Order: sequence, then C-alpha cells, then structure tokens
Amino acid sequence: MRKKTLTFILLFAFVFIWASMPKHYTKGKKANDIDSIGLKTDSVPRDTFVGNRLNTTVDSALTAGPDTTLMDSLELAIYHHNKAIDDSLALDSINRKRKNGIDSPVEYEAEDSLTYEGATGLAHLYGNSSVKYQDMDLKSDKIYMNLDSSLVHATGSKDTTGNVFGTPVFVMGSDTYESDTMAFNFKTKKGLISGVYTQQDEGFLTSEISKRNDKGEMFIKHGKYTTCDHPHPDFYLALSRGKVRPGKDAVFGPAYLVVADVPLPFAVPYGFFPFTKSYSSGLIMPTYGDETERGFYLRDGGYYFAISDKMDLKVLGEIYTKGSWGLSAASNYRKRYRYSGSFFASYQNTINGEKNMPDYMKQTSFKIQWSHRQDAKANPFRTISASVNFATSSYEKNNLTSMYNPQSYAQTTRTSSVSMTNTFSSIGLTLSSTMNLSQNMKDSTISMTLPDLNISVSRFYPFKRKKAAGKEKWYEKISMSYTGQLSNSINTKEDKLLHSSLTRDWRNGMRHSIPISGNFTLFGYLNINPSLNFTDRMYTNKVKKSWDEVRQTEVNDTIDGFYNIYDWTMSVSASTKLYGFFIPSKKIFGDKIQAIRHVFTPQVSFNYAPDFSSSRYGYYDSYQRTDAEGNVTLVEYSPYSGGLYGVPGKGKTGSISMDISNNIEMKIKSDADTTGFKKISIIDELGASMSYNMATDIRPWSDLSTRLRLKLTKSYTLNLNAVFATYAYELDEKGNPRLSEHTTLYSQGKFGRFQGISQNLSYTLDNTKVGNFIKWLKGEKVEKNDKNKRNRDDLDDEDEEDDFNRETNEDDTMQKGQHGARKENAGKAETDDDGYMKFSMPWSLSFGYGITMRENTSGDFDYDKMRYPYSFSQTLNVSGNVRISDGWNISFSSGYDFENHKISMTTASLGRDLHCFNMSCSVVLAPYTSYNFSFRCNAATLTDALKYDKRSSYSNAVQWY
Repeated sequence: MRKKTLTFILLFAFVFIWASMPKHYTKGKKANDIDSIGLKTDSVPRDTFVGNRLNTTVDSALTAGPDTTLMDSLELAIYHHNKAIDDSLALDSINRKRKNGIDSPVEYEAEDSLTYEGATGLAHLYGNSSVKYQDMDLKSDKIYMNLDSSLVHATGSKDTTGNVFGTPVFVMGSDTYESDTMAFNFKTKKGLISGVYTQQDEGFLTSEISKRNDKGEMFIKHGKYTTCDHPHPDFYLALSRGKVRPGKDAVFGPAYLVVADVPLPFAVPYGFFPFTKSYSSGLIMPTYGDETERGFYLRDGGYYFAISDKMDLKVLGEIYTKGSWGLSAASNYRKRYRYSGSFFASYQNTINGEKNMPDYMKQTSFKIQWSHRQDAKANPFRTISASVNFATSSYEKNNLTSMYNPQSYAQTTRTSSVSMTNTFSSIGLTLSSTMNLSQNMKDSTISMTLPDLNISVSRFYPFKRKKAAGKEKWYEKISMSYTGQLSNSINTKEDKLLHSSLTRDWRNGMRHSIPISGNFTLFGYLNINPSLNFTDRMYTNKVKKSWDEVRQTEVNDTIDGFYNIYDWTMSVSASTKLYGFFIPSKKIFGDKIQAIRHVFTPQVSFNYAPDFSSSRYGYYDSYQRTDAEGNVTLVEYSPYSGGLYGVPGKGKTGSISMDISNNIEMKIKSDADTTGFKKISIIDELGASMSYNMATDIRPWSDLSTRLRLKLTKSYTLNLNAVFATYAYELDEKGNPRLSEHTTLYSQGKFGRFQGISQNLSYTLDNTKVGNFIKWLKGEKVEKNDKNKRNRDDLDDEDEEDDFNRETNEDDTMQKGQHGARKENAGKAETDDDGYMKFSMPWSLSFGYGITMRENTSGDFDYDKMRYPYSFSQTLNVSGNVRISDGWNISFSSGYDFENHKISMTTASLGRDLHCFNMSCSVVLAPYTSYNFSFRCNAATLTDALKYDKRSSYSNAVQWY
C-alpha cells in the first residue's frame, strides 16, 4: 500500500513538472526565452522597484513578460496564479512604506552640524536649525527629528553664563508659537509645548504647559493673558486653565488680575475673549457711576451691529435709578468713490426730584447730527452735502458728557444745512437747493429756511459774434448774468415749530437779479466800467396797517395775493494806475537798495437810483395816528417791510464815490533768490474812501473810511481799519446834543471825528522759536524749517478739523496752541556734541488779545470838546501745552474779560501714557467747576473691561478743590 502511494506521488509530481514547462522548452531552449522560475525570481526585484520609485531602466523583455498566446489552459492558469501572488506582495510593500513614511518632502538645515542614525531614523540638527514640512516651520538651536514616526523635539541651548538662547519658534499657517521646549508630530499635527508664548490679535498668551490638537486648538494650564508687549508684562490675567482657538476666541476658567506682579482681589469664575479680525457685531460694556439728582446709573452700554462693509450701527442706552433713561444710535457709512457720512440720534427722558414734590420736573430732549460728503469723483455735475447739528436747548444740560466738554456746553449757536447742486456746464446753468437751520441755545429761538432754491446763469456776452473777424466791437464787451432765489423761512421758538402755519407764520418769496455790465478802456490808460442792476421781488402777502383809536394800538391786517416789487440801480466807475519810481543814491544808501516803487490807484464812481418811495410805485403807504391827547401824526410804512427780501429804499440816490489806494515796495539785492533780487513790501495798502450824495440836502457827505495793511512777516499781516465822522455835533433848542445836518468838521478846520477801531492780535510761542532766537542773538546759524514738512503739518491740521464744520465758541488759534507742542522723533534719544543726551521738553504758549474802541453815545457828552467819550472792550485768551516726556502731556486754556472783570472759560487737562494703560484728567475751573478722570486699557479687546471713569456733574455742586 505504501509503495503504491509513493509511486502515485512521484508520478503526480512528474506530471506537474512536465505540465508547467512550455512546449518549445521540450524542443530546445532559446536565448530569448524565460522560464517560470526566472519569472518568479524576477518578481521580487520588480516589487522593490515599484515600492521605492527608483529611476532605474528596466529591460523591455522583463517588463513585457512571457507570451501568453503560446500557453495552453493549464499553463495559463498557473501563470495567472503566480502573477496574482507577486502583485499582492508588491501592494503590501507599498502600503507598508506609506503607512510609516512622510507624505511631503521635509526640508531641514543646520548651521553647525547635522547627524543621522540610519538604524533608528533619528536626525540631530545643531546650531540655528530649521525644519520645514508643508505649511509648518520650526526653528530652534537644537532639533531632534525621527523620520519614521514624524516626531520632532526642539529645545534651546545655554551659553557659558547659563542664559538660554535659540528657543523653539514654531510657525504653522498664520499662527506663531514661542516656547522653551516643544514636541510635535508633523503627521498628526499634535504637540506638547512647555513655556509657550504666542500672540492672538492684540493680546499675548503664555502658559507653563499646553497641548495642541490637530485642529490647532490649544489647551493651556497656568497661563497668562495680557495686551502688554513687554517680555515682563505690566499686567496680566492669571488663568488657571483655558482653551484657545487661534484667530477665533479664548475661553478660560477661574482667573484674577495681576498688576506689577501684585495679585489684586479682582477675580472672575470664567471669561471669554474674541480674537476675530473680521468685521463683526458685539456687545458694548456700560460704565457705572452716580449723580445726585438722577441717582446711580449705567450708561454707554449697548450693542454694535456690523451691518456690512459699507455701514455699521451702534446702539447705546443709559438708565438711572430715579427713573431717567436715554437711548442713542450712531452709524457710519461709506461707499468708495461715491459718498461717506455719519449719523447720530439721541433721546433723553430726564426726571429730577421726587414725585408729588415741588421740585419734581420731567424733561424730554433729543439731538440729531448728520454729516454727508460726496466724493469728487462720483459726479462732477451733481453734489449733495449735509451738515446737521440740531439739539433741544435742554439736551446739553442733561448730558453728562457736556459737563467736561466746555466747548459743547457753552456753545450758544448751532447751525445745520443740507444742500444739493446740479450744474449744466453746456449752458452755464446751476440749480441748487438748500435747507438752513440756526438755533440760539440761550432762548431756544429757531431760524429755519426750507427750501432755499437758487437758479443762476453764469456771465455771458449776448452780442459777441460766434465767428469773430477783425477787432472786437465795443458792444461785444457787454455781459450779463441771472440769479433767481425762492425761499421759505420762519423765526420761532423750538416748541412752536411743528405747530406753525405755513401761510401765516412762514415768510416766503422769490427774487430775480439781472446785472448787466461792460468793461472799456479809454485812451489806453483809463478803465471805464458801466453797470445796470435790475432786481425783482415777488411776495404772496402784504401787511396793511391802521390805528385803533379806542385801544390806542396799531392793527395789522395780512392780505394774501401776488405782489411784484422791483427796483434798479445804475453806476459807472473810472479807475487807473499811476507808477512812481525812486532810485536812492548809492553813495548814501549803498548798492543794496535798487529801487522803490509807488503805485497809486484812484477810482471815481457814480451811482444812481430813483426814489422808489414815490406814490406811483405803491411800495409805501401811510396811516393817521391820533393819540389819547388828540395829537395827530402821519405814520409812513411799507406793507412789504416784513417781506423776505425787504423793500426798495426811500429817497433818490445820486452819489459820487471816491477811493484811493497806495502800495509801496522796495527792490533789494538778495543772494537767496535765484534772480539775485527780492521785493519787500513797505506798505501793502494804504487807502481811503468817501462819497457824496447829490440827491439829498441832509448830510450828503459820508464818513471817511480808511484802511492800512502791513506785511510784517511772511506769516503775519497787520490790518487796521478806521472810520472818521464827517459831521459835527450841535445842540438843539433844549441844549441836547445832536448830529448836525449841514455843518461838517472840515468846515470848522478840524479833521474827522475818530469813531473807533477794532483789532485782534494772536501769537504762538514755542521752544523752537525761542531756541532759534537765542541762536540768532549768539550769532549762530539758524536752521530754517523744511518747507515740505511745514506743508505736511498744515495738511495734518486740515485733516483734524471738525467734519461738521459747525459754528462753535472755540478759538482756532487757541486750540492749535493748546495742542501745538508735538515732540518730533519721539522715542529716539538725541545727543549733543559732547555725547550727552539732549534736553528736550516741547512746549507752546499762545496769546490772543482783542481790543475794540468805539464812540460811546450812551455816555456823558463832553460839551467842551463837543463829542462823546470813548469806550473800550478788551479780551485776553491764553492757552498752552507742555510735554515733559514722551508719556506726559499737560495743556490749559483760560482768558480774562476786562469788561466784566472775570476769568473766562478756564480748562486744564493732563494726559499720561502708561504703555498699556492711558490716564487722562480734565477739569473746568470757570465759570463752573467739573472734572473727568479716566483710566483705561489701550487695547481694544480690554478697553471696555479694564477701565475706571469718574465724572462730576453740575447738579452735585461739589467744591472739590
């Protein structure tokens, strides 16, 4: 049995071996044939080639394989079985290598040395090393990297003094981490970091130990969060634990505040910090405080809405424990190359006192501000602008912000305007519509014009030929233009504005003006300018006046209808210029002065207007007045005197006006000018004017007006204007002084009576000007300010102007002087020639002095000199600024009223930059006392959380100084 079994096995093996051989093998082996054993032997190298992707050239016979068309079914089955085994082995080799390898190339370098252990796959990098993999970049002095497991361990090194340098800096995408030691897996993107330091938005985060997951989130333990960029921060929040999502937010558990390494008893159980840099909405933290009249309050808290990239909205509220509350909304909008603006609205419900008590008072007030600006590139032919500043008279009194803003609190006048202009350049036509509003905050009076339509046609020459040939004709120099205005206005109290009648309370009308003029030259030197001006007024009502003898009062009766009133005037003027030159003697004056030029400009004009008070025009009327004693008088009036554009004047006009002007300049040699000469203005203008009315017999001569303009420096021009009365005073029958109707002072051999003068002087003194003056006294060279730099400063000042351009009580010169001390190159230490640090303390001091001298007709008359005494009114304003260091800034502003003998508005402010915090204090010392103290964190992330504000109010009347 065993022999049979052994024989069967041997026979089966022989048959199996014979079947596996190709038929041509039995016929004889060829050089190009490959047997199955050779094929199986080559399967392993082919597997190695596929796995390593080597750039090796393989013989075409090996890659092509045996010809399966020559195999029978049994041979083909055995071939496919062996090939399947070879492919599976190759695939397993590829998967095994990809599972433990690295997907992308790893770039690494080291300045000192680099070692690699082939057995363990560990690379050692020494000296300013770096490893880059995909978007990850690690830099450190020492790096250990395992290529098989993708693990990286980085540490710093110690120098001979024991200081650590070259600590790991890891950058992944937009996140940067600085640490003491770091272990990181490039493939899983997870890591363990010790002593991490990273910046998130405006804040800096540190921790003793932290873990990073594959999403980039960090889990920290014993961390610190601060907005101070110093290595040793001035303050921080000590975090027991937290979770940080880079670029999004940070959530932390119990935390407390530490300032100057001193823990403070301010702790929170948990917190949240947003890090998003995108434009987003969010809560606005309120401020708290107390006020005597309205109680404790929470104010300036609300929500910020990020509506779009072109518009936002901030809604704030305030509430008081005694019932007062307020709500405000502010919005900014901007569309590039089109328009921009801002809007603010506020409503306050103020309750003072207790209910059912005599001092109980309830007030409602509101404020609206709107500023709109159109970009010049939007539409060159249409412009829309708005500057609205409207508030009820009680708003600023009930607003706490105004108490430490004296300019806002003391503002007596508010103006608002909204305008739209369309220009048709092809025909020279301009259409404009305006709404104007003026408020008097003292008596709550409102002057409003709605609408104010204007139509104007630019100057044109109606007789000018389209195709000129030869010389210009005289009539072609005649020009004319047109201006039309339609207005509707009212003067009333703010509480009566919405209850006013459009026909009875509002004044409306239309005015047309057509000026016609020409410019001709006679004899080549004399300029002749004739002109004719026609003005037409249209009203919808007139006022008929009469006298009620019973009640002894004047009765006004308004009659509606259409009424047209016109007038016209004509004038002609003649002027020329006379030049005179004086060349001084070089023996006396030297060759410095080249010449002195005198320009004399005389001008004579004649003006004529008929008497429009004549009965044929119907512009004036009269009524008979009988008083209680039976005396009868005739009262003349104009039914149109209350019209929006007035009424033509009474009396015939035929006046001759005379004016002279003088200008004196000197030409000297100058090496600073490229031409070698320079002009100096000695008298920029010295002029006088006077007129004589031939159509009247009573005081036909006008007063003498004089003017003087001197250019003292390049930046300062002195202007003086004075008026001298022509007619003398005389005594009437009762011995009272009166102005004579015929007797002039000149006929008495006297010059005109001085009427008064008004002049304002201001000057700003700073440390630079004083230093240059001292250098000039010592004979040293004074460095001139850079012109471009001065222009840049001017542009900066223009940018700092109020966008609303509102009328305020601020003095521009005083305000510039108050904030004028700016330290240049702040933070850079300058040294002198000896190597010592230069002492620099920028300061500025501005003085403003105004004086007005006028004839006081209400004073006691001097019968000896036959004149009234003079009265003087003076004002003095002083403001200054001093910066004792880069972080300290002190400014003040005050003044003196000489008439009332009191100190005017006096304010002082102190600012201190504490690097991470900002402290400011402002006080008002006169005419009332108030103060405002603020201590805030500079970073926007913490400015609403870390702050302390203390303000005073007018109602508490605390004498704290």
